[in-house]
Amino acid sequence: MKTFLPKVDEIERKWYIIDAQGQVLGRLAVQIANMLRGKHKPIFTPHLDCGDYIVVVNAEKVVLTGRKEEQKEYQNYSGYTGGLKRQNAATVRAKNPTRLIEDAVWGMMPKGKLGRAQFDKLRVYAGPGPEHQFVSQQAEKLAL
Repeated sequence: MKTFLPKVDEIERKWYIIDAQGQVLGRLAVQIANMLRGKHKPIFTPHLDCGDYIVVVNAEKVVLTGRKEEQKEYQNYSGYTGGLKRQNAATVRAKNPTRLIEDAVWGMMPKGKLGRAQFDKLRVYAGPGPEHQFVSQQAEKLAL
């Protein structure tokens, strides 16, 4: 019996909307990364982009457990000497709440051209998000 390999034009992609309110960051990021890669589908193939489109709303209300709000650090490096900036999660959440989810998911994606293509199917909104924008894609709400 031969192994089934889906062709690129046979892969069906759906749109899902995930509400991040009250969700733990790491557990949410694992679910999102798996869906972007397509690991939830029976036709999953590691070298093909089988994943779905994910829209995350209410990113500012995601939960960090323990003392991660004060202790977890995010780094930016400008490329210049002394250009390393470190910020804790509370500061990052205040300035750019979508970065928490984007960084967590990006760390779980494969590195390279395929991983970047899969990560491009993620949309993150700090607030409730533009519901009208994804009406034509018939996005379905997903409860995790």
